[in-house]
Amino acid sequence: MKVRAVALLSGGLDSSLAIRLLQDQGVEIKALYFYTGFCITEHKRRLVLRREDGSHYVNPALRAAAQLEVPLQIVDISHEYFDVILNPKYGYGKNINPCVDCRILMFKKAKEIMEKEGYNFLITGEVLGQRPMSQTFERLMFIEKEAGLQGYVVRPLSAKLLPPTIPEKLGWINRDKLLGIYGRSRKKQIALAKKYNLEYEQPAGGCCYLTDENYAYRFKETLQVEGLITKDDLVLFAVGRHLRLPSGTKLIVARNEGEVNFLKGFKNRYKYAYRKDQKGTFALIKGNPGEEKLKLIANIIARYSKNQACEVVINLDGREVCIWGEPIKDEIIEEFKISQKGRVKHGN
Repeated sequence: MKVRAVALLSGGLDSSLAIRLLQDQGVEIKALYFYTGFCITEHKRRLVLRREDGSHYVNPALRAAAQLEVPLQIVDISHEYFDVILNPKYGYGKNINPCVDCRILMFKKAKEIMEKEGYNFLITGEVLGQRPMSQTFERLMFIEKEAGLQGYVVRPLSAKLLPPTIPEKLGWINRDKLLGIYGRSRKKQIALAKKYNLEYEQPAGGCCYLTDENYAYRFKETLQVEGLITKDDLVLFAVGRHLRLPSGTKLIVARNEGEVNFLKGFKNRYKYAYRKDQKGTFALIKGNPGEEKLKLIANIIARYSKNQACEVVINLDGREVCIWGEPIKDEIIEEFKISQKGRVKHGN
């Protein structure tokens, strides 16, 4: 029989190598990329940002699939994923990463595709002991059981340290040609990548915003100050400078042209402010600042719009107010920044 498998492909080092190892055994592979909305590289691509060398960001899974010469299906799970983040059954990791719930969701979706299209098993790039929450022996076994895939998940990079899978027992793949990598070091994977001449997304350890400490801080601060997290919040935590004003109002200030264009997409449901000649930043206003705080907002816009005094337009649910803004001092802005260096502030 022709052995066929679906593989989870993030575009990172481990998932690419897992596919390559089973290609060496003649397995026909279809790659799956699950779009959650929280991949850092994909987010930068959507903002049309550039790397330090001037090149554009590309979707890491698309690039990897092209290298590996495998078909790729992009599966949008972002709607369901929001609920997973807000209500993880198995909790968060170090930050707000619901890794166990995330893997179970992806495995279940992969299982549906696998069964519908006649594939035999699932391949992942997971490495035993690499991630403390989701890649311990117990968690790896638990996740595949919860997803209804017990015995049908092949992890080529760590297979020799794990129980033989059904594909191995049935002779579909050769266990002797699989690896026994353990832990967080990626020296062996990097050496393998050189052997196979594979390029991969940097950093090699993944690119999920939910593991980012600053993103997690914004999440926790918003929950403490505002009492709830919206789906918009989960998107906006990854964009711009976040400032909490003394009134409790939040400003989300764009840092570059890509973020300006991105934040403008939210104009229909938030108040906003910008330099009237549009030669500067753009900021969303979350909350009700009050008339007495509009000058402060104008001054912040002036600071982040070439640090020049300028006329600022503030749109308050359709009513426009024009105010002369004068750049606010950086030491004052530091008091407003929602960051780990500061403290969680309460509105008043």
